[in-house]
Amino acid sequence: MTLAEHLYELRHRVIVSLVAVLVTTAVAYGFHGQILHFITHPYCSLPDHYRLVKDRCTLVVSGVLDPFTVTLKLALYAGVLAASPVWLYQVWKFVTPGLYHHERRWATSFVAASVLLFGMGAAFAYFTLEKGLHFLLGFASGGLTSLLNFNSYLSFVVAMILIFAVSFELPLLVVMLNLVGVVSAERLRRWGRGVIFGIFVFAAVATPSQDPFTMSALAIPMCVLYGIAVVIATVHDRRVARRPALYEDLADDELAPIDDEPAIP
Repeated sequence: MTLAEHLYELRHRVIVSLVAVLVTTAVAYGFHGQILHFITHPYCSLPDHYRLVKDRCTLVVSGVLDPFTVTLKLALYAGVLAASPVWLYQVWKFVTPGLYHHERRWATSFVAASVLLFGMGAAFAYFTLEKGLHFLLGFASGGLTSLLNFNSYLSFVVAMILIFAVSFELPLLVVMLNLVGVVSAERLRRWGRGVIFGIFVFAAVATPSQDPFTMSALAIPMCVLYGIAVVIATVHDRRVARRPALYEDLADDELAPIDDEPAIP
């Protein structure tokens, strides 16, 4: 394909992705009440003394247009998430023609694993929100009470989910670096203590709440996932080491050259 054809192809993929996001956003707008309840559930699950209005779970907005813009934000976030299979497929279809067959096989596995890990990170973040809010809002004592602005609360929730979801992609990056020969499993094992220390430092800095529970909830699964990545890298390195030297430069699905020289008796 020429450069112009690539640009036309990219435009087509982008348009399809945007249409999918618009459709899912419109559908999510019709369910914004349920989405709002889902987002505010961690805060509403806290005891009454954490809130100004004791018998109700109330989040406030300060502007006239805020109820409308907040509803649009909720619908847009839900729409992008719901349309992720479509726009990920469009990205895949745009990249696939430039890959060899064995690269397509690895890419398919990596795309599937990436979606799974991203979803696991987002779910883990959501289930840790209540503990993080419990720790942070627990400092409101001595006559202080909380009356949260919904925009700031929504930003906090989205930041937590994104940080957890992206951080859970760590093992995918480690395995990819091992498969292309950048790092070996032995080196990954030697770096283990330093990586674990770095993960806890990253979790302490990256989490918006920065409370000990949320930091541990992010760091411990990352350490476990790193260990799983090291195991996968070890299996891969041992498999590569068992290959005959004649075929070490060949991919798994690539045919070896035929020796057409006659055998000498």
